[in-house]
Amino acid sequence: MSEKTDHEESVSRDEAADLLQELAREVRGEGPADIHVGNKMLALNPSSVLEYGVEVEERSPMIGGDHEKITVTLKWEVEDEA
Repeated sequence: MSEKTDHEESVSRDEAADLLQELAREVRGEGPADIHVGNKMLALNPSSVLEYGVEVEERSPMIGGDHEKITVTLKWEVEDEA
């Protein structure tokens, strides 16, 4: 079964940095990570080894202004609890 929760909002650069730092604090260390997604709290269980990816997209569309986008991906296998 697959379940997806997503959220987008406009924030300042400082607010974006604060949100990334909060995510980093939760991922760091051991045990569950409480991740805020909009007004929802998700308890995730990162393993000790994660797949990490960064994708940068730079677009110059024919209509509208230029856009840049960074997507950071963290992925892991959920370990069975003993």
